[in-house]
Order: sequence, then C-alpha cells, then structure tokens
Amino acid sequence: MEHPDHPFTELFEQLGLASDHAAIKRFIDRHAPIPEEIALPDAPCWNEGQAEFLREALQADADWAEVVDHLDASLRKG
Repeated sequence: MEHPDHPFTELFEQLGLASDHAAIKRFIDRHAPIPEEIALPDAPCWNEGQAEFLREALQADADWAEVVDHLDASLRKG
C-alpha cells in the first residue's frame, strides 16, 4: 500500500493549529518534553478531537503515521 507523504505543516493544519514554521516551533517549545510514560494522544496539549485523530493515525498505521511519529519524537526532546 502506498502512503502519501504529509509535511509537518499539513499535520498541524489537520490538527487545527497554526502551521507556519515559527508557530510549529513555538508549539513544540511550549509543550515539550512530553514524559515517555504518556502516549502522544494522551498529552494534555490536545483537545479531544486532536487526540482522537492522533490515536487513529497511529493505531491504523494510517498515511499520517509517519509524520505523527515525527511529531511524537519532536515533543519528547527536552
């Protein structure tokens, strides 16, 4: 199955967040690091709809999974 590549900016748009590079950096700086024991969708920075989207993207190994993994890694860095 072919998975389309989604840029980081598109993921932020999908989540209803500002998606320019400065806004993405601010979001990550504000919310990182997420402790390892907390799953990305369970982090307190998401609303219910955002958390559900992230959960589904990861569980279904959807075409968003790779960029969601990238977001997860970015939010784990201290």
